Amino acid sequence: MIKPITKAEFGVFWPTFADIIQARETYAFDPDMTQEQAYQLWCLSPQRAYAYVDEGEVLGTYYLRPNAMGPSRHISNCGYMVAPEARGKGVARKMCEHSQQIALELGYKAMQFNSVVSTNKVAINLWQTLGFEIIGIIPRAYEHGQLGYVDSYIMYKWLLS
Repeated sequence: MIKPITKAEFGVFWPTFADIIQARETYAFDPDMTQEQAYQLWCLSPQRAYAYVDEGEVLGTYYLRPNAMGPSRHISNCGYMVAPEARGKGVARKMCEHSQQIALELGYKAMQFNSVVSTNKVAINLWQTLGFEIIGIIPRAYEHGQLGYVDSYIMYKWLLS
């Protein structure tokens, strides 16, 4: 179900991607970016990008990349998006678990999410059940589409047992 994403699969997922960034509730991406800019950012710039595909339908996608370079290159970073019709069905959990396994295979020892919007309670709760901790708060870091300026969290997990 989780496989490297193709350009065609990203194209199928693009309307969901566009809706998510235009809502300005979870991602600090330019809401006016084009499909090609989004494909470059999500699929080509990261080290890896995957799609969650079920019966030919793209239900979610994630990317994995280094969080930093040099002495901090052992920390990975990911971003996840799930189609509205697939929310609450374990897609994000499966992608996060998959991303941690891939990160370990690639030699990473930790994973960090740099800006989890504080109002995204479903994601925060999921990340915490998967072992991530809030290690920092960035006050008024995100201009939410409905709520104005809200905090963002830095979340972290050491991947090695």
